[in-house]
Amino acid sequence: QVQLVESGGGLVQAGGSLRLSCAASGRTISTYSMAWFRQAPGKERDFVAAIKWTASSTYFADSVKGRFTIFVDNAENTVYLQMNSLKPEDTAVYYCAGRIDSLRERPSEYVYWGQGTQVTVSS
Repeated sequence: QVQLVESGGGLVQAGGSLRLSCAASGRTISTYSMAWFRQAPGKERDFVAAIKWTASSTYFADSVKGRFTIFVDNAENTVYLQMNSLKPEDTAVYYCAGRIDSLRERPSEYVYWGQGTQVTVSS
C-alpha cells in the first residue's frame, strides 16, 4: 500500500508560479510511475504530467508543455510539479497518483491517489 499526500496549492496571479509536492510513503515505489492530474469544477479529471520514479522518462499534456516540470526527490520520496507561467485555465484541484510500471494518461489506470490540492489562478 502506498500513501500520497499533496501540498503546495494556493492562489496565484496569472503569470505566476507554484510548486506542488506529493510525499509518498508505504511500500517501496522505485518501480512506480507517478503522475499529476487536475480536475476543474464540472469537468473530467485530466492528465497533466507523469514521471517514472527512476526519473528515466517524463510525459506532459500538450496544454502544459514548456510551462510545467515534473521531477522526483528520491531521498525525500517526493514528486514535485513545478508550474510556471500559470493561466486562469490552470485553475483546478490537482491530484497526485501512482501506479506500478509504465506511464499512463488515464486516471482509471492509477491505483493510488492523494487527497488533492486546490490551485487557483486569478486573471
